[in-house]
Order: sequence, then C-alpha cells, then structure tokens
Amino acid sequence: MWRGFMTARVMIALVLALVLGVLHTLAPALGVSRWLVALCAAYLAAALAVRLYLRPRSPGRDFDPQWVSTIGVDLIAFAVLQFLQAAGINFSPLFALPVLTASAMGSALLALGTAAGVTLLLLADAWVLALHGGGEAGPFLQAALTGAGYFALAFLVNQMAARLAREESAARVERQAARMQAQVNALVIEALSEGVLVVDGAGRVNTANPAARQLLGMGQFQGNFSLTGRPSWKPLFALSMQSFTHGTPQSAELALEEPRVGTRRVQARTRLTAQGQPGSHSLCVIFLQDLREMEARLRTEKLAAMGRMSAAVAHEIRNPLAAIAQANALMDEDLKDPALRQLSGLVRKNAQRLAQIVDEILDLSRARPGSGGGAVLALDAAVGAACADWSAQTRNSARVHVEAGAPALWVRFDGDHLRRVLVNLLDNAARYAGQAPDSIRVVTRAAEGGAALQVWSDGAPLEPSVEQHLFEPFFTSESRSSGLGLFICRELCERHGAQIAYQRCLGGAAGLLREGNQFSLKLAVAQAPQAGTAGFDKIAA
Repeated sequence: MWRGFMTARVMIALVLALVLGVLHTLAPALGVSRWLVALCAAYLAAALAVRLYLRPRSPGRDFDPQWVSTIGVDLIAFAVLQFLQAAGINFSPLFALPVLTASAMGSALLALGTAAGVTLLLLADAWVLALHGGGEAGPFLQAALTGAGYFALAFLVNQMAARLAREESAARVERQAARMQAQVNALVIEALSEGVLVVDGAGRVNTANPAARQLLGMGQFQGNFSLTGRPSWKPLFALSMQSFTHGTPQSAELALEEPRVGTRRVQARTRLTAQGQPGSHSLCVIFLQDLREMEARLRTEKLAAMGRMSAAVAHEIRNPLAAIAQANALMDEDLKDPALRQLSGLVRKNAQRLAQIVDEILDLSRARPGSGGGAVLALDAAVGAACADWSAQTRNSARVHVEAGAPALWVRFDGDHLRRVLVNLLDNAARYAGQAPDSIRVVTRAAEGGAALQVWSDGAPLEPSVEQHLFEPFFTSESRSSGLGLFICRELCERHGAQIAYQRCLGGAAGLLREGNQFSLKLAVAQAPQAGTAGFDKIAA
C-alpha cells in the first residue's frame, strides 16, 4: 500500500512536470513561468527519492519524519500550484492524494489533521480570490464544501484502512493457528499405529501415513499412488467406491494378497469428508488396522488377566499344599505296607510338582523390571558353573558340551536369573535331544553390540503351531509341564536388557554338523568391576 501511494506521487509529479513544461514551451501566453516547471521537476525528484530510498512504515502510525517528506511536500507543492492558478487550471483535486495517503497509512489524528490543513489552504485560496474579485462568497462556499468532502473522505478511508488492518492481523493469526493445527494433525497421523489413507473419487491416494504404507507393502515409498495400481489393493478400492456411491461409512475385513509377504488380514473402516463449495468433491478416509496386531493385543490382555488370576489362586493354594506335603511326610514315617508307601511317594512327587508350579507363578507376580540391579558377572564363568551343576544333578554330563568363547566378557545380568534361564533351556533341550554325546551344546561368544549365549540341541523340529506361541505363558505341548519355562526366560531377559530368540539351524561338533533347535540370548556387555568392590565381592560369593 505504501509503495502504491509513493508510485502514485511519482506519476502525478511526472504528469505535472510534462503538462506545465509543454504549456511553458508551446503556449507562453498562458503565463506558465519557468520556475513553476522547476517546482514540478523538484517535486518529481523528491517523490522519486522517497519511493526509492525510504522504507515503508507500519500502517496506523503518525508517519513521524516521513510526514514531512510525503504529505508535507504534497501539500506545499499543490498549494503553490493552486495559489498561482497556473494556466487557469484548478489544482484542488490533487489534495485528495495527501488526504488518502494520511488516511490509509496514518492514524485518525493524522488523517483529520491533513484534511484540516487542506481545508485551511482552500479557504486561504478563496480569501485571496475574494480580495481580487470583489468579495464574493462563492469561493468560500466552494472551499468549505470541498474541505467537508475531504474530512468525510479522510474519516471513511481511515476507518476502512483500520478495519482492513484488523482483518489482516486476525487472518494472520488464524493462518498461523491453522498451520500449527495442520502440523499437529500431521504429527498425530504420522505417529498413529493405525493406517490412514485419504482417497479421492478416482481411487488416487492423496495421503498415506507410515502405518498404512507398511500394511500395503509400500516400504519407504513417499509419492502418491492409486489403489488400482496393484491387484492386492482392489478390495480397498472397491470399499472406497461403495462409500462414494452410497454416501455412508463402510466397514469390512479384507484380505490383501501380497506376493512376497503373503496374505494380510486388515480391518478397514471408511469415512467421507464433508463436501465443501458447490462443484467440489468429498474425500474418503480409510482407517486400516492389522487384525494380527488386534488379536495379539487381545491375547496379551487375556494372558495378563489370566496371570493375575493365576497368581491369586497360586497364593491361596500354597499354604494348603504345604500342609498336604507335611502331613504326607508325617504319615509316611508310620507306614509299613509297601503299597501304601508307594501311594505316599506318589502324593509327595505330585505335591512337589504343584509346589514348583506355584513357585513359578508367584515368582512372575513378585518380580519387577530391574530386579537385578547393577549386578554384572563374568559370562564364561557363570555359564560354566551353571552347566556343571545342572549336568551333575541330572546326570547328563556326557551329552552336554560347553564351548566358552568369551573369556574376557562381563555382562549385565543377575547370577541367579541367568542360572534359572540356563536351567530352563537345558531342561527343554534334555527332554527332546538325543542320547549321543554332544547332543546338547552351550556356546558363548562375542557378538555385535553385546555378547551371545546359545543353547543348541539335536531334537526334532518344532511344529509351526508350537513355534508361533513358543514364549507365551501356559502354552505347552507336554501334559506334565506348566508352560511357564520359556515365558520366564523371556521375562528375565527383558528385565536385564537382553533378548532371546529361537531358530532351527545347523550345530554340533565340527565335521558332524546336523540340524537342531537353538535358543540364542543377546546380552548387554558391562565393564569388569574392580577387585575389592562390593559388586565384585557379591559376584564372587
């Protein structure tokens, strides 16, 4: 706006200089003097200087020093031309420029002050004319009406400019808020675990968050795409077309066939955006949810509820079970009949089994993440001691081979917890491994980013249904097992920042490699404690 007014001043000054210059040259009888042409040229130079070198001020201010270089110069130049009445031309309409400039760019006080100054100049010009014309009232009336018009013009333009400035400021704030809201929405959509697709009427995907791209097998592809681009996406395209056709939300379970990944079962829900202006088209928003993840969450919630219930039941069973075991032991002392002693032994064996199951369940409910504290241990020494004790107790020394390949590695793990993990894994291995020597191998070695502990056995491969639920609680293929062993191993590993995994791979002695089942632990490496510290003394003990 400021540049527009300054450019208008330059154009008016140029026109004045050209008109008066032409009249001075071609019509000397009109009385256009040379110095009036020089005045117009000076006014043009001043207007150009302001336009090129001054910077605009914020609207609504009093212009400060710019008042003199803009409005003040205009009033002086136009007043001189009006008083001299060069070539009989009325220059009073030119006063509209400084009034408009002050009204649009300045404050209300500056606008009304400029209108008042123009009115005084016009009245002064009317007074001069009245002195030379016999004191007629016509020039005064014309000057007063023109001044009143300039006052009205100044007031209206200033109000409109103020309103425009308020609306612009409000629009700027709203635009900033909308931009911030759009960024928040984008962050929320990007972080959603649920897939989101925005589809137009032609099946073109305008927006897709990372979860949706992952479900559709798009990987890191970031461009727009069409649901008709792959045969596996046709169910989604058909669902979106149904939404557009019926104008109502749709919901369905779809099977997306991917050549590499296989079949993905997803829950798809559609919503239509509100139609905007006439002629615009609504969009279809498709929400995708992986049914496998939904089933996994439901299964986790069920297992958590089952675990809480089992812990409560186990706690109530523990005391009666101890009483049964104690009573059976007292009764066994007085029994002489071999048949009755055999029944008593059967009671004792099953009571011990129940006690072990109760202890496992209560241990899960009592243990908390980080229960190992900052304990560290020498991996090879701890594994060797645990394997030696287990071999001696179960009489499996011939079948177990320990290969210690990390003599200098210390890991962050509680000693009792690591022993329990190893015992569970070795018990499973002994249950399914063969009787030949070297049928069970325990290997330690350094791994990328940590240390590795592997327990391998030459047992038969697991069934796919068993492997899928291998680390879930209360899942077992054995009738006399609680199904908590591998689940406890995973829980203990997670508490110490370790990972456990299963794979079917080759193993055994060199030259006699054969397939077997391997459980691998990736442990966090720690610095060896200094001799004499509390941690070292605890580990040594």
